[in-house]
Amino acid sequence: MENKVLRKLFLGFIHIHILHHAKEEPVYGSWMVEELHEHGYDISAGTLYPILHGMEKDGLLSREDVNVEGKIRKYYRTTDKGDTVLREARAKAYELFKEIK
Repeated sequence: MENKVLRKLFLGFIHIHILHHAKEEPVYGSWMVEELHEHGYDISAGTLYPILHGMEKDGLLSREDVNVEGKIRKYYRTTDKGDTVLREARAKAYELFKEIK
């Protein structure tokens, strides 16, 4: 039970991480998996890709397919809606962290 609760909480943090990095520069899945691992998230590509696709479907990310050495790599950037959600998430996270620290 505890593991499921933590997973749900961390999923929200992962969304914020994705939006943060996709706002700075285009990101792609395998890079994002490595970035999240550096922050202590144990996430596989099989978990991340559906998150990216869902965020694209929700209008938070836009995708550009680029041919890299004969393979198509999907790069994601935030949309205007994604930027707005990121700003709101940062403000809420900041308030939460002030409260619990």
